[in-house]
Amino acid sequence: MNPIHWSYRVSFLAGFVACAGLIGFALFAEYHWQMFPCPLCIFQRVGFIVMGLFFLLGALHAPRGRMRMIYAAGVCLGEVFGIVVAGRHLWIQSLPADQVPSCGPPLDYMFSAFPFSQVLKLVFTGSGECAKVEPILGLPMPAWSLLWFILLGALAVLAVRRKVSPP
Repeated sequence: MNPIHWSYRVSFLAGFVACAGLIGFALFAEYHWQMFPCPLCIFQRVGFIVMGLFFLLGALHAPRGRMRMIYAAGVCLGEVFGIVVAGRHLWIQSLPADQVPSCGPPLDYMFSAFPFSQVLKLVFTGSGECAKVEPILGLPMPAWSLLWFILLGALAVLAVRRKVSPP
């Protein structure tokens, strides 16, 4: 079955299942392979959760006409956030060892000690733990995340652009 010909509801349901599967894999990697997430990894998970939520809502509602754009915009919001975070993470991983920032405090401590804007600034500055590269099938985890953000965003755009058959 070709994803280009899927209905809006099936496309958004597939997007939700993919996001849930990616979060499930991240949890499996964390607890089974002991690949503990850095703050940027956690923010990438947030991007997938936002996308998954809008995919699920769009699949359940299956609106017609311009209302489809609202759910696709929510998916794209999560996508853009995830692409920015994954891109920043890949950039930090590409730095030479002498330019990698020092490790910062854990994310839960930052949220309890600093205002949200300061936490974002600290996270996007990066830390030494974010520079650790652990490849899966030859690519680091943020590269896989970046690829999935792009693919899932394209799925949402294709679903919205598809013509709606009259009821």
